Amino acid sequence: MVSANMMLLEGRIFGLDAQTVFDAVFLAINIFILFTVLSYKLFNPVRDMLEKRKQRITDEREQAAADKETAEQLKEEYQQKLKDINKEAEAILSEARKKAVRNEERIIAEAKEEAARIIQRANSEVELEKKKAADDIKKEIVNVATLMANKVVAASIDTKTQDALIEETLGEIGDKTWLN
Repeated sequence: MVSANMMLLEGRIFGLDAQTVFDAVFLAINIFILFTVLSYKLFNPVRDMLEKRKQRITDEREQAAADKETAEQLKEEYQQKLKDINKEAEAILSEARKKAVRNEERIIAEAKEEAARIIQRANSEVELEKKKAADDIKKEIVNVATLMANKVVAASIDTKTQDALIEETLGEIGDKTWLN
């Protein structure tokens, strides 16, 4: 029998007998069961893990895009604030310059007023000194005239002598006294 089976098998490439077919069907069922079990136990968790990873990457990309957009908005806000601060600083400097000019003008006006007061006071003092000098000169003239009158009365002199005494007295007082 072995030789008859061998003979039958010798003409074919491979022999399909009932045992081989049964083994092939049994192997296919086992592979299908193994694939189904592995699909639930191994492939599905791996798929779930890959799906979660894909979702996490997608979420991170979306978060990064949102963060980038937020950063751009913050950048725009900060640039606008910086421009506003620069404008405000320029306005403050401009106001400070105006205030300094006003203070300068006020100080100059006060200085001019003070100088005018000083000049006026000095002029008043000069006038007072002139009046005092004039009063002193008048007193001196009165004293000289009294002395002259005493000399004239005492000497009882003639007009030539009297004119000479007046000229002498005037010479002592000085021509400048009479001119002022």
